[in-house]
Amino acid sequence: MIERGIGQGAPPTEVHVGGCHMAKNARGVTREQALQALVAGIRACIHCRPDTELGILE
Repeated sequence: MIERGIGQGAPPTEVHVGGCHMAKNARGVTREQALQALVAGIRACIHCRPDTELGILE
């Protein structure tokens, strides 16, 4: 899932694994979209660790 900031047209703020309890104002995305967001520098949630789940090593 990708979380967006508050307000219409707000940019993405964080990537989450589906079902993460910390996700607010998030929408489901494909695996590829989540990977692209992480590679583009969107922060990975420190609770559900989507970067680890998707196999991205920092």
